[in-house]
Amino acid sequence: MRRSLLPIKTSALLLSLSLCLPGVHAGENSNISAADRARAVRAAKSPPARPAAKKAPAKFDFEGEFVDYANWKEVRAFLDDMSARHGFDRAELDTLIGKVRYVDATVQLMKPAPPGKPKNWQAYSARFIEPVRINAGVKFWDENAEALARAEREYGVPAEIIVGIIGVETVYGRNTGRFRVLDALTTLAFSYPESPTRAARMEFFKGELENALLYARKDGIDPLTLLGSYAGAIGLPQFMPSSIMKYAVDFDGDGHIDLRNSTADAIGSVAHFLVEHGWRRDDPAISVYRVTVSANHAWEKFIGQGLQANYRLEELQAAGVSAVAAPPPNMLFGLIDLQNGSEATEYHLATNNFFAITQYNRSYFYAMSVIDLGKAISQVRAR
Repeated sequence: MRRSLLPIKTSALLLSLSLCLPGVHAGENSNISAADRARAVRAAKSPPARPAAKKAPAKFDFEGEFVDYANWKEVRAFLDDMSARHGFDRAELDTLIGKVRYVDATVQLMKPAPPGKPKNWQAYSARFIEPVRINAGVKFWDENAEALARAEREYGVPAEIIVGIIGVETVYGRNTGRFRVLDALTTLAFSYPESPTRAARMEFFKGELENALLYARKDGIDPLTLLGSYAGAIGLPQFMPSSIMKYAVDFDGDGHIDLRNSTADAIGSVAHFLVEHGWRRDDPAISVYRVTVSANHAWEKFIGQGLQANYRLEELQAAGVSAVAAPPPNMLFGLIDLQNGSEATEYHLATNNFFAITQYNRSYFYAMSVIDLGKAISQVRAR
C-alpha cells in the first residue's frame, strides 16, 4: 500500500524574515565573505518585467529556475527508492519534483572561499557579539525563562548556551531563511558544485532531502512550504531535516514538534542535541581557558587533533602551554587556536562541552561565539 505524500493538514507559514546570510550552520560554508554572499543573492534574484501594483509579496526569496529533474536518471532512482523503502506514492513524488526548482545561489554559497584568505576571529566574533543580538537575547531569555530553566534541569545544558546558539543561528527567529527547503536540498543533492568532496556532499544532501520528505509527511506539512537556509536548515535553531528527525523534541507538550514557531520546542531540541553529542551536565560551567604558549613550539603537535578533548593538563603544560587562570586538574582538554589575521593568534584549552558545541557547527569560531554571546546576554540580564 502506497502512502500519500499529500498532507493531512497544510502549514500556511509565511516567513517574513530576511535571510541571515552571515549566519552559520552545519553544512554551510562560513568562510565565504559577506560581499561574495551578497553577489550570489543579487544574482539569484531576477527583477520582474513590469511591476504589479497589487501583487502579494513572495513567500520565499529564491524562486530559482526550472530544471527537468524528473527526467534525470539519478533523481528517478532516488524517487524509486523513496517509494520502495518508505511507501511514498510514486505519482505524487513525480508531481512534487516537477515543482522543485534549481537555485544557483545555493551552489554559489557552497563554493569554498578563495585560497589564502586569512581567518580572523575578532572580525568573526564582532558579527555576533553586538548590541542588536545581545538585546534580542535578553528579551528572548526573559520571555522564555521557564522553558530555559526546565531545559537546564532536564538536560543539564545552561540557559546561556541554548540562548547563545539560537542567537548565533537566527537572531531568535528573525532570520530563519527564505529558501524553499526542497529547492535547496534537491539542488545540492544533484547539482553540487565541483569539489574534491562533491560525491560525499551530494550523498549527504540526498539524505537530507529524504529526511525532509519524511518530516513533512510525518507532521502533515506541505513540503513546498518548508522554508530555511540555503543549505536546507529549518527553524529557530536551524536544524537540518535529519537532526529534526533524530533530535527535535516536543518540549511544549502539544503533541507536535514545531521548530519554526515554538520557542519551547526549539529550546528543548537544542539542549537534547547537545546531550546526544556529548554534553556533560557535571562538567564545570567554564568550558574554555585562555592560555599562552611557549616559543619552543612543542605545543603545536596538539593543534588540529580533532573536535574532542584528548589531553591531560600535565602533558600540555610540559609542551609549553600555560593557563592564565587555573583549569580543573582532573579533566581532558583540547588546544584550540583562534587566528586573528595579521594579529596574534589566541589560544585556549577547551573541555568536552566546548567540543559538544562544535558538533552543532564544526568550527572553533562558532563555538566560541556561542559561548561569548550567551555570557554577554547573561551579564546584561544580571544588571
